[in-house]
Amino acid sequence: MIPVYHPAGHDSELRTAMQDLRTGRWLSMRNLLAATSDWGVWTQRTQVLAAVAAGSDAVQAWRSEEPRSLAATVMHGRVTVERVLRAHREGHRRTKELWHEAWEACRIAAHQSPDDPVPWVCLLALAQLDENQRMDEHRAVPPGPMLFPGPWGLLAEADKRDPYNREAYHRMLQFVYARRSGGQLSEAFNFVQWAATSAPGGSAVLALPLYVRVERYRRDKGHERALDLHWVTDDAARESLRALHGWFDEVDPARCSLLDLNHLAHALWGSDQFADAARVFTALGPYYTSPPWSYRTQSPGDTGLAQELFLRARSRCLAAAGDADG
Repeated sequence: MIPVYHPAGHDSELRTAMQDLRTGRWLSMRNLLAATSDWGVWTQRTQVLAAVAAGSDAVQAWRSEEPRSLAATVMHGRVTVERVLRAHREGHRRTKELWHEAWEACRIAAHQSPDDPVPWVCLLALAQLDENQRMDEHRAVPPGPMLFPGPWGLLAEADKRDPYNREAYHRMLQFVYARRSGGQLSEAFNFVQWAATSAPGGSAVLALPLYVRVERYRRDKGHERALDLHWVTDDAARESLRALHGWFDEVDPARCSLLDLNHLAHALWGSDQFADAARVFTALGPYYTSPPWSYRTQSPGDTGLAQELFLRARSRCLAAAGDADG
C-alpha cells in the first residue's frame, strides 16, 4: 500500500469541506464547524481549513453573508494568522502590517467567542514572530524554575478553555525555537518534559517529547553522522512508551494528528519496539507525513526518500508483529 499525505487524514467530512473551499465554496466549511462540538477537533479542523482558505476570499464572503457568525469571526482570525506566518517565512515587506491585522482579528474573536480556545492558540502562533520578546505578554514569568519567560498567560487562557490543547502546546514549542535570546534545545526539552509530566492520560501533549528528540537529531545533522544510537537510548524508549500507553492506547487513532502518529511510529521503530510500532502503522492506514522520516535520510528535503524509509519501517514492524502473533 503506497502511503499518501492528506492534511485531513481520516476525517472524511473535513476532506469534503476542503475540496469545496478550494473552489471558493464555504457552505460545507460552515456546516462542518457548526456540527463540531469537541474543542480538540474544532482546533484541528479550523487550522486545516485556514491553510486552504488563506489563499482565497472564501472566509470574507462568509462573513459578508453572516456577519454575526462566531465561527466566521474565528476563522477570519485563523486566516489572518496563517497569512502573516507565510509572509514571515517568505520575508515579505508587509509582514509587520499583517501581524497587526492578525493580532486585532484574534483579539476580536477572543472577545466575541469567549469560550473558544482557538483565538488564544492563534495569539500563541503570533508570539513566535516576536523573537526579541518585546511585548510584555510574551515574557511572562514561567510557572516552573527550569522554564523560560514567555507567553505563559496566553497558554493559560487556551488551557482554561481546552486543557492541554494540542496545538497550543505545539505553538509554545515553536515559540521556544524562535526565541532570539534563547531557543536552545535544553529549554525545549525542559518545556516538553514539564508539559508531558502534568498531562493527563489520553492527551496528545504526551507525544511532545518525541518532537524535541527529532529536532535534536536534525540540528546535530544525525543523518550525516549515522547517530542511530540517538534513538535506542533508555530515555528514547521511555518517551515512546509513555506516548504509546498514555496517549495512543487511550484515544481513537482516527481522530489523532497524522504528525503525532508518524512521530510515535517513528520513535517506536527507532527504539526497536517493532511490534508496538506496528499497531501505530496499522492505525495510520494509508496516511503518512514526510517529517520525521525525512530527517533520517541523506537528503532531508527529499520527500521521496522519506516515503521509502516510511515503507521500509512499516514493513519491518508489520513483519515483526506477524512473527509475534505466529
